[in-house]
Amino acid sequence: MNTETTLYAVLIIGALILVAKWIRRRLRLLQRLFLPSSIIAGTLALLLGPQVLGRLAPVDGLEQGLWTEPLLNVWSAMPGLLISVVFACLFLGKSISPPREIWRKAGPMVAHGQTLAWGQYVVGLSLVVLLLAPLTGIDPMAGALIEIGFEGGHGTAAGLGDTFRELGFASGADLALGMATFGVVAGVVLGTVLINWAVWRGHLAAPDKLGPDDSEALSSPENVDAPPPEARLQDQSIEPLSVHLGFVAFAVGLGWLLLEGLVLAERHLLIPWGWPALMDHIPLFPLAMIGGVLVQLLGSRLGYARLIDRRLMNRIGGLALDLLIVAALATLSLQVLGDNLVVLLALILAGITWNLFGFLVLARMMFPRDWVTNGLANFGQGMGMTVVGLLLVRMSDPHGRSGAMEAFGYKQLLFEPVVGGGLFTAASLPLIYQFGPVPVLVGTSVVMLFWLIFGLWKFGPERSA
Repeated sequence: MNTETTLYAVLIIGALILVAKWIRRRLRLLQRLFLPSSIIAGTLALLLGPQVLGRLAPVDGLEQGLWTEPLLNVWSAMPGLLISVVFACLFLGKSISPPREIWRKAGPMVAHGQTLAWGQYVVGLSLVVLLLAPLTGIDPMAGALIEIGFEGGHGTAAGLGDTFRELGFASGADLALGMATFGVVAGVVLGTVLINWAVWRGHLAAPDKLGPDDSEALSSPENVDAPPPEARLQDQSIEPLSVHLGFVAFAVGLGWLLLEGLVLAERHLLIPWGWPALMDHIPLFPLAMIGGVLVQLLGSRLGYARLIDRRLMNRIGGLALDLLIVAALATLSLQVLGDNLVVLLALILAGITWNLFGFLVLARMMFPRDWVTNGLANFGQGMGMTVVGLLLVRMSDPHGRSGAMEAFGYKQLLFEPVVGGGLFTAASLPLIYQFGPVPVLVGTSVVMLFWLIFGLWKFGPERSA
């Protein structure tokens, strides 16, 4: 790997996304599935690589497909680096309201979303402990794959690749990416079916239809009327993108300092007393997200938060996520998916069943009003990352009358620091590795039951009223 190869690797991904955009506009099926161009581009890169074209091409010299080995090495390394940028951008430029205000607007959304997320651990670990591990010998860490692949999405699955390899479960990274890819497609397809079912049963008024490019135009609902980033900087000689990259750098740097501090604290305070080394296996990206929150909070106090434009941060995070998805899918191991097909299908089926139960049963009981739209937001995120949840909200409530979009945005402040790519998502693999799947299953069951009972007790009476 060198600088020239790295530059070409990024440029080739850009060209692949452009080709994928053209393919997406030509094939109506892909438009109806609302698949992002980055997933199409990653699939195209995989097909043109050594695992498909390299094996099928009868011509000598195409053993690596169209890609060289140094190029594939760069793509393999990119997800673990770019995921920190994606998570550092999550809260930069967002006005962070007081916890009481957040809870007032998003309390039911938080309780329902937390129940779904922790339930994915319960379902996955139960399935692995009781059935899959005895029958197939799969590593017990596979019990965390539903939450990592479905709730976390491609970014989290790719970002945890090094952790999977360090803990001796290298195939887990490919399985998580396979689940994330299936989850995006299944989330959109099942979400569309659920919207039509809700209209047919009278739970939802017939919504307007989105255009073929709306899934790629989704962004955070806040700050849409804010002035452009150029108007925020008094020094017009400074490129706004460069300034915002600086804020991202500070957020990632703070996250690195936090991680190093936790590692040192664990080594000197806990390990001498017999505590296992967990923090050595925690990746940087959840701490980079905390760093972004700290930069934003400090900016609000010191007065520089006005310089941070949320739309530009969305663009930086979106670019990093597109590059990450294409690189991760391009280096996905089809051999691993084939060797673990039974495990993969069982986990996918279990995850879909739990998410459907969470929407059809729990959403009715935990949302005081507009349970379909609010439930679809968490169902979409629980199937295949935040953008699917946003898409289903817009499909079911294009005029924003339910307030689900705002509640969904506020929910992330109390959700993503912990699960869906947060601290526990990153710590789940080391915890299972060190303590075994049963203690983690017991702990996640307790947390899930807490959120379930709390949601039913707190918000169920409001629905009845």
